Amino acid sequence: MDEVRYPLGKFVPIQEVSDEQRKAWIKDIVDAPSKLNQAVESLLPEQLDTPYREGGWTVRQIVHHLAENDVLVYTRFKHALTEENPQILPAMENLWAELPDQSAPVSSSLRLFELIHERWAALLNGMSTEDFSRTFVHPASGVWSLDKALGVYSWHDRHHTAQIKAFRERMGW
Repeated sequence: MDEVRYPLGKFVPIQEVSDEQRKAWIKDIVDAPSKLNQAVESLLPEQLDTPYREGGWTVRQIVHHLAENDVLVYTRFKHALTEENPQILPAMENLWAELPDQSAPVSSSLRLFELIHERWAALLNGMSTEDFSRTFVHPASGVWSLDKALGVYSWHDRHHTAQIKAFRERMGW
């Protein structure tokens, strides 16, 4: 089950982030929208509404989650860059996945994901090395540097896209 839930494996943090690693993560952020678009391309509504695993979200919910999550992440970066160690609001993602807007077409979230990544990449590419050491506080998981956040969210986007791709392969879609 772990291979299905975590097709890339679980996130492994890097303690000392190099400039090269940071650039690779930023490239992941830049590339994420096109990779997600490719992952869901030509899926029919009933395929989008199929859970990728037993007890898991549907493909549609994953796409909406990615857009919603990355809007939050972008604002977390902005808060951390303009405030001293701000406390951020966590997302109740499992509850969000049950709200009425989850039936919206995935095209709306794909566009939102593309646009937020465009802005996020512009922000990331303009940040200094020192900026990546700035922090925010998550009420459940504590202090996060922007380096740690960049690594986690680079993995997060790739992780969910890989779930969709692996699901399509298993289903022969």
